[in-house]
Amino acid sequence: MNILVIKHGAFGDVVLAFRAFAGIRRAHPRAHITLLTTAPFKPLMARSPWFDHIEVDNRASIWNLRNFRQLRQQLRGHDMVYDLQTSTRSSGYFLLAGRPAWSGIAKGCAFPHNNPARSSMHTRERIAEQLAVAGIKELPEPDLSWLTSTDISRHGLPPRFALLVPGASIRWPEKRWPLSKFKALAAGLPLPRVVVGGPDENMPDDVPGVNLVGQTSLLELAAITARASLAIGNDTGPMHLAAALGVPSVVLFSHASDPALAAPRYPHGGRPTILRAPSLADLPVAQVLSSLP
Repeated sequence: MNILVIKHGAFGDVVLAFRAFAGIRRAHPRAHITLLTTAPFKPLMARSPWFDHIEVDNRASIWNLRNFRQLRQQLRGHDMVYDLQTSTRSSGYFLLAGRPAWSGIAKGCAFPHNNPARSSMHTRERIAEQLAVAGIKELPEPDLSWLTSTDISRHGLPPRFALLVPGASIRWPEKRWPLSKFKALAAGLPLPRVVVGGPDENMPDDVPGVNLVGQTSLLELAAITARASLAIGNDTGPMHLAAALGVPSVVLFSHASDPALAAPRYPHGGRPTILRAPSLADLPVAQVLSSLP
């Protein structure tokens, strides 16, 4: 049996889908399962135990004939498709794939998730309900040991440390707590600091600690995160990773996102500490310090 799973991203959404990936693999232990995702997540997901093959969707215009042919080839030949992206674009793939057995929201698909309240559900519960419609009733707590085996000795990390995640997508500046407040927070922490993030998510150079911004792959980031004693950061992918790995976490939310829909989740399903302010510039450092687990 050939199965296709569609999940493009973003990073936090991929992490929230880990249980679903594990559930699909458990439901189809002998199937050949392909993940269709975007390029940043290919190395990470190729390491996972859930997929036999990773395909990259470049999401270029389907009006480009060459791209259209490539995408159609990627989509064809599967006995079952689990569309966990459920976007307008991915739903449009249903016809391009030749109308196979399909779990998602595409019109006319065999296993439609047609709950009218789906857009108000947390991502984790929404995906679980979608898969239940397709016959996968229970999702296991995934074994994430594959995420923590990457050698990170070159970074010279202290035995115990607090992980700081000061960034967020460059498209969402309103999701970022001011760097000046992260600096003040770092000064008040009882542990050494390790700062992670993408190249545009830096901290002031005079913050003491290990600055690894822009210096880690996603696999290295996972291994580093798993060693943290606690994690503090904005609503962004690495904080989802921290929670999924069971690291005690404090996550900062502005008006730009709703934790009821997309908060990070611990392995057992609980939420980390969530602090909210309409504008993160108004969130006091003292409140963050007092909320530390």
